Formats: sequence, structure tokens, C-alpha cells
Amino acid sequence: MALRSKTLRSILFALALFSWSGLCGQMAMAQEGGGPVSEDKPFAETFIILQLSDQDPDKQDSVLSVANNLIKHYGSPDLVDIEIIAFGPGMTLLLAGNKREQRISSLVENGVRFIGCMNTVDTMERSTGKRPELNEHTIPVQTGVAHVVERVGQGYILVRP
Repeated sequence: MALRSKTLRSILFALALFSWSGLCGQMAMAQEGGGPVSEDKPFAETFIILQLSDQDPDKQDSVLSVANNLIKHYGSPDLVDIEIIAFGPGMTLLLAGNKREQRISSLVENGVRFIGCMNTVDTMERSTGKRPELNEHTIPVQTGVAHVVERVGQGYILVRP
């Protein structure tokens, strides 16, 4: 029993140390005025990920409007880095033929990236027997929620309009 207790304490200490070092790194980055760095947007000062996990047309319109309003607010698409991540029912936004394709294309021209969850696409294929065709601007990631977690860890601000 003493060996298990000692091993458990060692593991807990290692986890605490790991968490502390990550927090220190984030604090140092914030103090240095640093933050995420985007190759696509080297002058961006604000980094935002908009989450869409709802197929409601009003929600989809809202997410697209929020992205557009953020670009206007910051005065230039170069000053804000925006990703829209769709997963679950929200993936309907990124299906080819969606009536919002024009708005998506316009936002892409302003540097907004549209990220799609391939786990959701796989589920859709299993349910229907056919793999859905995605909008040409969709950037695939295997697990949408994991992408959100990674981006938040990199300093992106998560917004769920």
C-alpha cells in the first residue's frame, strides 16, 4: 500500500508541476504582450474562435454576422484572426450547397477560416450511407472539440454566439 501511495503522490506532484509550468508560460506570454501567432495574419492582435454546434439557421446567420462585425470592429481583417469551428449539427453550415455559401466566401476573402469536424462527417456518413460533400473552404480537423481546446490553450478566445 505504501508503494501505491508514494507512486500516486509522485504522479500528482508531476501533474501539479506540469500545470504550474503551463500557467507560468501563459503568464509570461501575456506579460511580454505576446499571444498566439498566425502565419496567415501576422499583424493580428486578437484571436477568436467562434463555435457553431447548432443547425438552427438563425444561429448560423448569427455566427457569420458576428465574424463580420468583429472584422468591422477591429477596423481591418488583418488585425483580427477568426476561426469558425463547426461540429455536431453545426456542420450543416459547411455542407456544399448551403444557402450561406456567398457569405462564407466573403468571410474567407477577409481571412476567416472555416474548420469542420470530420468525426461529425463520419457520423453523418454512417447515418445516411453517403459521405456529405463539404464547402470548398472547409478546413478539416478530425475532432472539432479538441481543436477548440488546443486553440484556447494557444490563447484564442472562445465565443459561442
